[in-house]
Formats: sequence, structure tokens, C-alpha cells
Amino acid sequence: MSGPESAPPLAAELRARGLRLTSQRQRVLAAVAALEHGTPEEIGARLRADAGPGGAAPDTSTVYRTLELLERLGLVWHTHLGKGAPIYHAAQHPHLHVVCQSCGEIHSVDPALLDSAAERLSAQLGFTLDVGHVALSGTCRACAEKENA
Repeated sequence: MSGPESAPPLAAELRARGLRLTSQRQRVLAAVAALEHGTPEEIGARLRADAGPGGAAPDTSTVYRTLELLERLGLVWHTHLGKGAPIYHAAQHPHLHVVCQSCGEIHSVDPALLDSAAERLSAQLGFTLDVGHVALSGTCRACAEKENA
């Protein structure tokens, strides 16, 4: 997602808020897209790897600040998968996450899967579910098959 696909929305959003389009902002957004689901530490490691041994990469605090800005601009979302740092992903389409407690595998799932639960929460509690931040934990098929073998 580096280059023409990521730059125009980022450039437009930044200009609309009177901010500059920097190479660091572009690189962080590209790293988020490349990783699909990455913690700030993983995003920073990706940026350091992309920069190479002699290259410059943003420090951890810059990565965090940039992720916060990109989220305020609506270009990335974060999700808490349980313990530890949140994961960040491109804000291309709403989805919820299912996470295997055994192997850590993450799958993106259509939020319509929770429509009936969201309707019940709304009717009973007046609660509006934000599926962009939902993570369900359990056991994936492969780990369940290993356990039952």
C-alpha cells in the first residue's frame, strides 16, 4: 500500500487538517498495510528492516504518535486482542477479529456475524457495538484438532 494507493488519502487528510505529508507518515501507513495486523513494536521493526542497516527509521515514540494521528484521520484502526499492545490495521473495511489462544493466529471476519448479538445488545441495553474494535478469542480448527488427536 505504499505509493499511489496510500499517499492520496493520507495526503488529502493531512492537507485538510493543515498538516504536512512526511515520509515517516507514509512509511508507517505502508508498514501497517504490509503487516495487516501489527503491534506498534512490530511496525517499528518492519520500518527498521525496510530502512536497512544504514537507513533511518522512526523511533518507537514517533511510531506511536504517527499511529495515533493516522487513527484520528480514519486511515488505521486499532484492536485489543487481550493482553499486550493493541494491533493496528488499515481502515479499509470494518471487520472483527478472531484470535486463537493457542497459536496466536488472527483472522479477519465479516462483522455481520455479530448482527444478532448487536441487535440484542441494542434492544436490551441501548448499547451500540463497535465491531472495529472487537476481538473474539478461542481455539482455531488446527489447534482444536491437535488437542483432540
